[in-house]
Amino acid sequence: MPTGNDRIAEIIDETYGPIVKSRLEHPVRTPELAVKILEEQYKLIVDKRIVSLTFAAFMNSRPVLYEGPPGTGKTEIGEALLELWSARKPFVLPCSENYDEYKIIGDFHPLLALRKGFNEESFIPRPLLAAFILGTGVLVDEIRRSSEEFHNLLLDIADKRRIIVPELRRAFTQTSEGFQIVFTSNPEDIGQNELSDAFLRRVVRIEFTYPPRNVEEKILKLRMSPDIDIPGDVRSIMLDIVEDLREAPINYKPGTADIVLWARMSQAIASLRGRSTVGIDCLREAALSTLVKRPEDAHTVREIVNSYL
Repeated sequence: MPTGNDRIAEIIDETYGPIVKSRLEHPVRTPELAVKILEEQYKLIVDKRIVSLTFAAFMNSRPVLYEGPPGTGKTEIGEALLELWSARKPFVLPCSENYDEYKIIGDFHPLLALRKGFNEESFIPRPLLAAFILGTGVLVDEIRRSSEEFHNLLLDIADKRRIIVPELRRAFTQTSEGFQIVFTSNPEDIGQNELSDAFLRRVVRIEFTYPPRNVEEKILKLRMSPDIDIPGDVRSIMLDIVEDLREAPINYKPGTADIVLWARMSQAIASLRGRSTVGIDCLREAALSTLVKRPEDAHTVREIVNSYL
């Protein structure tokens, strides 16, 4: 929060303060309570082990790496746990190859810099510096899509809890426990960079996998619309199909997020047809649009879906 005549802190509070406001009045740092709130308020079923490991890493000021296949809840769970930990909404940085310090820490407005010089009046703070000043978390999504230089920059900030802006001759320091970092990664995705040993040594890695069938069905029931019914036998067919697809020789394996989308699309189709229950025809119509992500997988997915529907 801004103190004294700190112009940058004032700008951050004015610009980003409303964005990080949370429904939570106080931080939640007890795993048992966090699991309960995640299910009741965020509609997330999260293993207490993941919560405990994440909070333990935060207690040691260590960044966390959530690694696993797509659709297993890495991003959504990371965001939720960061919010519980700080009682503020976190910032999300979706990585790309051209991410650098200017895009996440701050840069200078060209016209203002010409008129007033490279100082606090012309400086535009970006999300990482904002999170640092406001004491909230940062979720760095798909960290493997960025460069090794970017990885090292983030780790140095997380280690030293310090951001240096040479042009301003300033070092911003942070002692708030609210500032924490969660990285996400899908190591099987294409077009990515490797994570160095130095990076992996300095993070707490938590593996994400597809949940057991009973948990996945619970998630499905929790996330689908309550207005249109999906009978138990229909949900069972959906889970059977997804399990077969994960064993099939296809490039994109459907995650829990995909089966939830499939269910909601099927419900929407049933609603458009004036029905209160999802039938097999609605399921079939929504299947390929939600389960096929890459054209080369279409034939195999179609065969498996048709074998059930």
